[in-house]
Amino acid sequence: MEFIDYYKILGIPPTASDTEIKSAYRKLARKYHPDLNPNNKEAEKKFKEANEANEVLSDPEKRKKYDAYGKDWQHADEIERARQQERQQYQQRQSGRRFSEEEFAGSDFSDFFEYLFRDEMRSSRSNRNTRFRGQDLHAELHLDLTDVYHSHHRTLTVNGKNIRLTIPAGVENEQTIKIAEHGAPGANGGPNGDLYLTFLIADHPQFKREGSNLYTTVELDLYTALLGGELTIDTLDGKVKLKVAPETQSGTKVKLKGKGFPVYKQANTFGDLYLIYQVVLPTRLTEQEKALFGELAKMRDFGN
Repeated sequence: MEFIDYYKILGIPPTASDTEIKSAYRKLARKYHPDLNPNNKEAEKKFKEANEANEVLSDPEKRKKYDAYGKDWQHADEIERARQQERQQYQQRQSGRRFSEEEFAGSDFSDFFEYLFRDEMRSSRSNRNTRFRGQDLHAELHLDLTDVYHSHHRTLTVNGKNIRLTIPAGVENEQTIKIAEHGAPGANGGPNGDLYLTFLIADHPQFKREGSNLYTTVELDLYTALLGGELTIDTLDGKVKLKVAPETQSGTKVKLKGKGFPVYKQANTFGDLYLIYQVVLPTRLTEQEKALFGELAKMRDFGN
């Protein structure tokens, strides 16, 4: 396997902090994201390289192995176990063996060490044929809230391969799913690793999501708030016409049952939509309007 310099890909030094790694990755991810560079193979390659570099360097354990073993870092645990076993076996073999000065002096130096380590060398050669499972990969998928209101299909490109998957409605922000055997390829015929895909869902300008419930602020003009009336509002499932009760106060909360967000992997089950009314006072009043409001104020004072 060819050595890949992950530090060079992210444009950071090997001494970079976790914060610097995260910042460099996000900058490159935004720059080369496929949605911003459609049909751009070079940008797609850069995006893939940045994801791979971040996957390794943002994980303290993986970074430590990468710094120590370079291109073989994915198999660091297997290598260490094999070395430990070899050391133990060698110590057991040599526990009762002593070399005299005559034996040492009469031996060719290289032959002597070949004798000592021939089993270890043989074991090392056999390790080259050991099947190793591929590395697990981690990727992020950036979506809007409306993207996950309905289940839909999407094609991702990971390690040069296209993966078509179904994104279920109702997935949560930062939720991670496992896609089996779509990680890095194994070594010597070993199985592929898995792909862990994390969803990053952007905030919606109108609706705030809390679990399967949605919250939104709806403006009411003063006259509808006082006298009542009808109001048409937007939901993620289309427009809904409402009746507003007379004398509705600012801050009043109204629940629309079943008009919230779909519940993850529960077909045809939805949370609720909560409306918070905000009464908006009229501005730029005419002199006549001011006089009428003055009359109303006097009537209210008189009534008290």
